Amino acid sequence: MKHLTPRQAWAWLQDRANDPPEQAPLFVDVRMEIESLYVGRPPGVVNVPWYEYPDLQADPERFARQVLAEAENRQRPVLLICRSGKRTLEAARALEAAGFTDVAHVVHGFEGELDDHFHRSTVSGWRFEGLPWEQM
Repeated sequence: MKHLTPRQAWAWLQDRANDPPEQAPLFVDVRMEIESLYVGRPPGVVNVPWYEYPDLQADPERFARQVLAEAENRQRPVLLICRSGKRTLEAARALEAAGFTDVAHVVHGFEGELDDHFHRSTVSGWRFEGLPWEQM
């Protein structure tokens, strides 16, 4: 598993933007769909939740199957993002266990770590770095 800062991840995606579709990185947001839609997300991500409401229980095999359906092969590079970079660690391990060969995650995720006032997007993360994002 590769650990990429938000800026490294964005640069990597841009460098690979003209790759054939089956070789271009698949950018996966592992947050619940409601998080991705309402909090915001990078453009071009595919939402495959690591867990979802109401059960909030991860199912690594289901997750790997859903990512494979999007990626179409286990050799395609996969980049994972979540809120803070913690869910993606488990999700990446599940993909590697399922045979994916090129998995990376965004360190600090979309919103980053909490600051001293328990706020996010103030010390780290995709949004903090000023990278492109969209919101419903």
